[in-house]
Amino acid sequence: MAFDGLSARATSVADWAASVAARAPEPTTVARVGLGAMVFAAGVHKLLDPLSWSAYVVPWLAPVLVVSPVTFVLANGVLEVGFGAAIVADRYTAPASAVAAVSLSTTCLYLAVVFVVEGGLFGDVLARDIGLAGLAWAVLIDSLRRPTRTP
Repeated sequence: MAFDGLSARATSVADWAASVAARAPEPTTVARVGLGAMVFAAGVHKLLDPLSWSAYVVPWLAPVLVVSPVTFVLANGVLEVGFGAAIVADRYTAPASAVAAVSLSTTCLYLAVVFVVEGGLFGDVLARDIGLAGLAWAVLIDSLRRPTRTP
């Protein structure tokens, strides 16, 4: 029967996927490296193109900042490069991922306010950052649970 062939192929694909998963790094390692790479890449991009990132500073927030939006973005970029590198290298993972978790959660709150006040502005970024904040909290929790944490 034709269905037997499909069933056999599905089983072989499932077996192949299981063998690949068995050789893959731990999911927590994949999550940590992914979060660190994202934070690092965002920091690098902020340093290379701070003007595009300063667009996320809405007019009513700019006067509250102690520095210009571009300077604010550049300072964040420098910090993100360092924290992202620390997370990828698995050094000072707990404090670096704590900063990422708090920062991304605060960003989500800010974007939610902007979304409501500005009629849907930055909704796409808010949706993405909610997931990234969850990822950052997961990496932080994992780093705190590890019996042999790196410094």
